[in-house]
Amino acid sequence: MTAGIKIIPAGRLPRLDDRPLEKRIGLIILATDHTTEVDFRRMVASDRIGVYVSRIHYANPVTPENLLKMQPSLTEGAGLILPDETLDAVMYSCTSASVVIGDRNIEAAIHASKPGVPVVTPTAAAVKGLQALGAKRISVLTPYTIETSRPMADYFVDLGFTIDRFTCLALSDDREMARIAPDEIASFACEALDPQSDALFISCTAVRAAEVAARIEAETGKPVVTSNLATAWACLRLCGDDRARPEFGQLMTKPYGEG
Repeated sequence: MTAGIKIIPAGRLPRLDDRPLEKRIGLIILATDHTTEVDFRRMVASDRIGVYVSRIHYANPVTPENLLKMQPSLTEGAGLILPDETLDAVMYSCTSASVVIGDRNIEAAIHASKPGVPVVTPTAAAVKGLQALGAKRISVLTPYTIETSRPMADYFVDLGFTIDRFTCLALSDDREMARIAPDEIASFACEALDPQSDALFISCTAVRAAEVAARIEAETGKPVVTSNLATAWACLRLCGDDRARPEFGQLMTKPYGEG
């Protein structure tokens, strides 16, 4: 019993900072995602930038139909990230769903609960990244089936890219995609890169490609953009972090929107 202990209120209220951290990024990720938080902790989070996560429901297999079902959850998912407080960016972490739902529709859904916040998708960030690297001809590697890969090929072609080679690994469960060994990712990436291409894009936020991007660049001599590398780069630049970090790959040496 502590009834005999006198509890004394302090003589003044504590001084409050405007924010616990200077910048804050919201992540909307799939319930099944193993990789995005790990990559953002490694590449983005710091004593200046906080990363705050909301998970939304997702059910495998990875098909255009299942991906589209996430759209109604985006507004609520964004609203649950530090409710009633402003964010410096919100990133929706699903590349294939960004193609199916559409970058603008994702932005509108997030703005319904977080008005005016910069919205980052893996697809839009990848396009900005490829442009920053001066890439017009690309090779693409995805973990998806042909059915899910086809809309992605259309997405890049419609934006003016030439696809020299498009390789898919025919997986349909994003949890298996997360289990592809980094050595295997690097091996498949080297095989997927057409010599004519200016760069390689490796799709899927579940795939642990960001951690081997610089290694693939060293082996192939070509720049590599991955879903999580592109979104991490975009979020850092939106937070005013313009440091060159070549250990993560060539993209991390570029200003946002260059090209």
